Amino acid sequence: MQIGTYQLPSKVLLAPMAGITDQPFRQLCTQYGAGLTVSEMVISNTELQHHAKTIKKTEFSSGIRSIQILGTEPQQMAAAARLNQQRGAQIIDINMGCPAKKVCSVAAGAALLRDESLVADILSAVVAAVDIPVTLKIRTGWDVQNRNALNIAKIAEDNGISALTIHGRSRACKFAGQAEYDTIKLVKQAVNIPIIANGDITSAEKALQVLQYTGADAVMIGRAAQGKPWIFRELISKMGGEVYLPPSLSEIKTIINQHLHNLYSFYGNSSGVKIARKHIGWYFDQFGCLPATQKMAINQAQQPDKQLALVNESFDLISLRVA
Repeated sequence: MQIGTYQLPSKVLLAPMAGITDQPFRQLCTQYGAGLTVSEMVISNTELQHHAKTIKKTEFSSGIRSIQILGTEPQQMAAAARLNQQRGAQIIDINMGCPAKKVCSVAAGAALLRDESLVADILSAVVAAVDIPVTLKIRTGWDVQNRNALNIAKIAEDNGISALTIHGRSRACKFAGQAEYDTIKLVKQAVNIPIIANGDITSAEKALQVLQYTGADAVMIGRAAQGKPWIFRELISKMGGEVYLPPSLSEIKTIINQHLHNLYSFYGNSSGVKIARKHIGWYFDQFGCLPATQKMAINQAQQPDKQLALVNESFDLISLRVA
């Protein structure tokens, strides 16, 4: 799949997720085959563009640098796109898919789908502001009675958007129920820009099914990558008909250690330990719950050395249970 001048190394992509797709996690997913990773969304408010936390969200160490911006004012969005291009962004992604209440309450994210005229103004302004590809991420519509993804897709194509990602739920659905792919199929048949399918894609079998049914050019993985960054290698191998060997416990232990070390280095010891806790939980969820006392000890650890020691000790408990 190609976005602008960029040929992606695979058609399995990592979705932008607030509080999750930071530089250490994107680096790991790229290492395991993600064809594209997208930053956490950054608000387009001019005053916040120079905030240290905003800048940190957009740091990349590997892969194509795609930065997602969020906002409601066309010229402000355009200015944010220009600034991020100057900082090294190679692709600008526009968020019109976030269903979070705090985002939609200010008419941003998926709330924009209710105002097609404003959507056109934003897309036109951002595309004109930069000379790098601009992509768009949306949902199927505001609610199931108002699925206007097809209209939005045509607006996107008319305004120079280079690729469109569609999550197969409306904003009202949030993450409940099952994603539907009929809308994605309809859009793919109607426009000529690359279409990326997103929503409930958790296995190679599901990825192949969605690609075949919708005709989409790529799939985007979100929650299924949490605690399992090697899922990209798994999907790429199986989709290519290759034999896939899952990582051993020893390999997973190495992956977690690498991830945690990168978090400590990126955020500093204090913040790194706190941010690591959710990732550790996701990693161990796939093996079944750790003993409550062990989980509590990990979550109460304040220093990297202590947290790492407890994590590595946990693998002994897993090994005993598996045996």
